Amino acid sequence: MTDPVLTLRDASLAFGPRTLWSGLDLDVQPGEFIAVLGSNGSGKSSLLKVILGQQRLSGGSVSFLGAPGRRGDRRIGYVPQQKLADDGTPLRARDLVALGLSGHRWGVPLPSAARRREVDALLAAVGATEYANVGVGTLSGGEQQRVRIGQALAGEPRLLLCDEPLLSLDLTHQRAVSELIDRQRRERDFGVLFVTHDINPILDMVDRVLYLAGGGFRIGTPEEVLRSEVLSELYGSRVDVIRTHGRVIVVGTPDGAHGHPDDQLAHHDAHDHGTHGHGTAPGLLGGLP
Repeated sequence: MTDPVLTLRDASLAFGPRTLWSGLDLDVQPGEFIAVLGSNGSGKSSLLKVILGQQRLSGGSVSFLGAPGRRGDRRIGYVPQQKLADDGTPLRARDLVALGLSGHRWGVPLPSAARRREVDALLAAVGATEYANVGVGTLSGGEQQRVRIGQALAGEPRLLLCDEPLLSLDLTHQRAVSELIDRQRRERDFGVLFVTHDINPILDMVDRVLYLAGGGFRIGTPEEVLRSEVLSELYGSRVDVIRTHGRVIVVGTPDGAHGHPDDQLAHHDAHDHGTHGHGTAPGLLGGLP
């Protein structure tokens, strides 16, 4: 066992009287892929903010590579929720990736052959070479996410944080983006924390699941955590976990049923209207094929 890239000990996060989670002990190993699931408002994205140094813990500690976590550490890569860039965005794909190399410095970076080679290598790594000089605003959602992953890889991260990176993507692009992240973490041996409302696109990739709900949590393999008795205990009410055709469906959470074929469409509608969520608990798990 190698030293973990990320360690949380007895970590808790609360806002006023409401505790999102407490007593959280978590080690993320190099090359490990952990899915972060949970109901609306359970603190999934807040966990990422804690790791990025943007949110203080209410209790406990967080360390990265053996040192206290701090804001602005370039060895932590971040892939945000997918939001289509405006058509008027002047940046090309290569410009966005280049910001990952120099965006932490003041001023406009001077062009150089070495920097261009670095950008070209990152674009090639994420399969974005063919649209390197295309405006970001004209790219599809899946293409934009590839470019954002390239940008996140620019700092040679030891840990990659992904905050719902599959939102607004169709099933084909969900799979492509998931496989890209999985391949890169294996080749580069960085840890991954992947927040998602649907584990099915990454079910065969993840090593462990961190499930947040009701102020508590469970950690383990998908087989250990995604079970009716485990989630029922976590939520404090009856929850059913159904496995069918290689997919996982969870029904009975306070946020609503999961696995409805219209889940993705409902989420698109909510996203288009500027709301968060879609009437089913994020963290539970997509529709039947």
